[in-house]
Amino acid sequence: MKKQLWLLLLVLTLIIAGCSGGETNSTEGEEPVETSDSKTLVIANGTDIVTFDIHDHNTTSTEAVHVNMFNYLVTNQGEEGFQADLAESWENIDDTTWSFKLKEGVTFHNGEELTADDVKFTLERVAKDDTLLEHGNYNQIEAVNVISDYEFEIVTANPEPALLNRLSRLGSAILPQEYIETEGWEVFLENPVGTGPYKFMDWQRDDRLTLEANTEYFGDAPKWEELVFRSIPEDSTRVSELLTGGVDVAVNIPPTDVARINETEGVTTVQSPTQRVMMLVLRSDEDSVTGDPLVREAIDLAIDKQAMVDSLLEGAGTVTRTRVTPGNVGANEDLYGESLYDPERARELLAEAGYPDGFELTLTGPNGRYLKDRETVELIAAMLSEVGITVNQELIEWSAFNQRYQERDFAEMFYIGYGNSMFDASLALDRLTIENAEGETDYDNQQVNDLLLAAEQNMDEEERAQQYQEAQEIIAEDRPQIYMFQLDAITGINERLEFEPLLNEMFYADSITLK
Repeated sequence: MKKQLWLLLLVLTLIIAGCSGGETNSTEGEEPVETSDSKTLVIANGTDIVTFDIHDHNTTSTEAVHVNMFNYLVTNQGEEGFQADLAESWENIDDTTWSFKLKEGVTFHNGEELTADDVKFTLERVAKDDTLLEHGNYNQIEAVNVISDYEFEIVTANPEPALLNRLSRLGSAILPQEYIETEGWEVFLENPVGTGPYKFMDWQRDDRLTLEANTEYFGDAPKWEELVFRSIPEDSTRVSELLTGGVDVAVNIPPTDVARINETEGVTTVQSPTQRVMMLVLRSDEDSVTGDPLVREAIDLAIDKQAMVDSLLEGAGTVTRTRVTPGNVGANEDLYGESLYDPERARELLAEAGYPDGFELTLTGPNGRYLKDRETVELIAAMLSEVGITVNQELIEWSAFNQRYQERDFAEMFYIGYGNSMFDASLALDRLTIENAEGETDYDNQQVNDLLLAAEQNMDEEERAQQYQEAQEIIAEDRPQIYMFQLDAITGINERLEFEPLLNEMFYADSITLK
């Protein structure tokens, strides 16, 4: 098997990455990081937030900031189950009705009291406005019936087994009705108001967002006086800021910098799994070259995913043939940890599909959003070239990529990483129903569609999980999405902090404490 081209590119990529920004992996001459008892926490992300409209984005890195400003009705604690946040108690009355009671005395940052009217305003907005990006995750809600200032019912159009999962994630933070209706959305987006432990101070777009402690917070007193989220797209700059004390926490640390950070006094790294699965999303309509299932299979078999994890990510990931990874409701663990690689068979499949001499396609990917995203796209292109597929690479910065993503404006294939803040297969697979796939993958498999729609309403937990598992088997063979690997997070931290990364990639500031 001829791997020389992509192996050479892999070696060159690692060499360049290790030397980016003129730095090396040596710790000689590195100044130790100064530690302090500063009550300001500075977190460096690779991208800025997208918006303060909680309903009109679906970006985990934005939600990771929002969770410090807003509260959900409940929080999902994984094996510990759902915990009270704004809701004091809840009960599933019947298949389509859930009853909730709010905590009393909760106020928004502008002093307004939280009531059931705010819940109705928030959830019915996203449930009824089909122009909002999160609409598809909440259109199951038919109505929110206010019983009293602190009591309400959520009524769904059909049985909704994952309602609590939905209410504990992006799009479910509760908004101030009176403030928004009086001042307007433009004012809210410039001066957002929530109920969270930190409130808005200043946003310098593409540079930094600054929050301050909410001294009137209904829960435990905020642990930090000030919270700063900096946007630093360049890996080398993020690492340098961590090493010199400019930031306390830095995300997406390149594997090639881990040893240098760990050998520098005052800083260290933490590696942990995430919900994020990196994947290729392919058009499957008949007008696209990737519309042929033989072509999609050939693309899958031509990519050595384990080699990428081992070499490019230095082990910071797990190969997978599904997006629904262990720890999620409906996970098909038979597809997890499995990867197919057979370039000879890929060539045969291309010949069977009528492309013995290969073909040309465009692959679009973000540059700087995910760990080693640019390098991964480059290696995918090199591997595909080995079986005769010429790849036109389109690497663009995140805001431009996100805009085209929302508009479904990509060519044959794009590279992206999806998290799963619901911890449920319904969110992981909902883009593959016939309706939701339109304009993106145009995937049209009636059997998969029926399984996904049935599982979405199935109140029998065991049967529901089996439906999702069966759907994943079919999707793995059809390949409208080619799953690469579940990504580990490598986070750099100042050793003055106690920090435990979360599977959902959230940054709850008050879970990060001084030693």
